[in-house]
Amino acid sequence: MTTDGYDSSRTALLVVDPYNDFLSEGGKLWPRAKEVAESVRLLDHMRQVLAATRTAGIRTFFVPHRRTAPGDYDGWAHLSFSQARAAETKIFEKGSWGGTFHPDFEPGEGEIVVHEHWSSSGFANTDLDLQLKQHGISHIALIGMRANTCIDTTARFGQELGYHVTLVKDAIAAFRPEEMQATFELNAPAYAHAILTTDTFVEAVRDAS
Repeated sequence: MTTDGYDSSRTALLVVDPYNDFLSEGGKLWPRAKEVAESVRLLDHMRQVLAATRTAGIRTFFVPHRRTAPGDYDGWAHLSFSQARAAETKIFEKGSWGGTFHPDFEPGEGEIVVHEHWSSSGFANTDLDLQLKQHGISHIALIGMRANTCIDTTARFGQELGYHVTLVKDAIAAFRPEEMQATFELNAPAYAHAILTTDTFVEAVRDAS
């Protein structure tokens, strides 16, 4: 694996699904994520990564899941289990606190919020690839939720499209330790160019700047 440098002119940070429902006490999915998130110090590490990339001038792209709204999936022929559950429980509900970004991960001036993804990939049926290419990005680093779904799928898709992919493994969490193991020990080594800790990634960013 190689970092290949993180020059600010070609590197972007992807902050995936930083919703209150995932990351905050009182969020609908926080009870399922809490144990793993706290064990890896998810929020602290996400803050650390975002601060470092902003300081280095690395562009930030927010990659949000679809915020559920009435009628979203009416008449769909192939509704997935997770989409059905989202509709039933109103996860990331549009206009709700749970469907709002965690206050520590609000977009800053000039940062881009891409189109919401309907399933797990931040690239499929969104403008993420277009936005990255228009800004000259060749290297993407991912943080956020959830390791074995949106993180894994977005990272895989990015590699297929030709991006250099980095996963910051302790700035990413999941619902179970087994999901983290499957992502970082089994799946990601086959497609990711680098799997780093927050400290190692931040040091590499500082070295590049």
